[in-house]
Amino acid sequence: MTKEKIILTGDRPTGRLHIGHYVGSLRRRVELQNSGLYDKIFVFIADAQALTDNVDNPEKVRQNVIEVALDYLACGLDPEKSTIFIQSQIAELCELSFYFMNMVTVSRLQRNPTVKAEIQLRNFDASIPVGFFTYPISQAADITAFKATTVPVGEDQEPMLEQAREIVRRFNYIYGETLVEPEILLPENAACLRLPGTDGKAKMSKSLGNCIYLSDSADEIQKKVKGMYTDPDHLRVQDPGKVEGNPVFTYLDAFCRPEHFGLYLPDYPNLDELKAHYQRGGLGDMKVKGFLNSIMQETLEPIRNRRKEFEKDIPAIYEMLKKGCDEAREVAAATLDDVRKAMKINYFDDAELIAEQVKKFSAE
Repeated sequence: MTKEKIILTGDRPTGRLHIGHYVGSLRRRVELQNSGLYDKIFVFIADAQALTDNVDNPEKVRQNVIEVALDYLACGLDPEKSTIFIQSQIAELCELSFYFMNMVTVSRLQRNPTVKAEIQLRNFDASIPVGFFTYPISQAADITAFKATTVPVGEDQEPMLEQAREIVRRFNYIYGETLVEPEILLPENAACLRLPGTDGKAKMSKSLGNCIYLSDSADEIQKKVKGMYTDPDHLRVQDPGKVEGNPVFTYLDAFCRPEHFGLYLPDYPNLDELKAHYQRGGLGDMKVKGFLNSIMQETLEPIRNRRKEFEKDIPAIYEMLKKGCDEAREVAAATLDDVRKAMKINYFDDAELIAEQVKKFSAE
């Protein structure tokens, strides 16, 4: 029997989604959803994970669940093709996390590069919440509960995926082949592996205020593109400029297509020629930013317009999410049945155990 091909992916509801989410995963998810290559696709809103570092602000998380759902639908995720659900509504995920906690050491979690980076970013130090610290374990539960074979994420999530794979291998070694080991699916475009912020910082982050949101207005997009960090040494138009580490060109790598030149910048045949001119001098930042703005407007306008349509019927969005939660819970419950059986904690379903003990105590 051929193993089903299943995708699992999601986002934390800590705000509206931005173009980093879009090029890093959302755009690819829609392509994968529509490819017909996968038997099932699960996309979840990770509200329980968001609460690990927002425990004192549940209203923020609650309000942002709908924001993420709207962005999902606006980008083209289709509830008829993908199961979209809310993490906290699937109790089985908590149970599976609890069992996995016995398979990971504290020192192994401390070595996880993603966890280390996030601790530093949030200035947690020794005051790190246990829930946040065990985030990789929770993520492993999310993936394995749905027997996902493929997890499309950015490169910053590779350590998390490796940790999930370790947990699966350890579980299967101890209890027998029960869980599916997932494979990572990275963005094909290298520029999409980690889109920098508009200020040039390595990470686009809501907390740093360096994001272009999918739902931004045309004016907001233009303002943010105009104010983008470029090469600080490119002071005059005639000065040679650097392309590496220049967010404007990184964004062009991620969003620009050959046909954009004919539409918005016919002076150049392709991106390589534009880069070469910038590097030798004689090309101003505002001209390049103008080109990028045209591309961003073309990309984001249809997403923004679709979102406005979905915003007209919010109850329907919640109904869609509820249906997705019901479907997801059914799948996760079946996996938990397999897990309990493998761990020999399925007491009431184990007729053999009861019969064996009847025999044992009858003989005494």
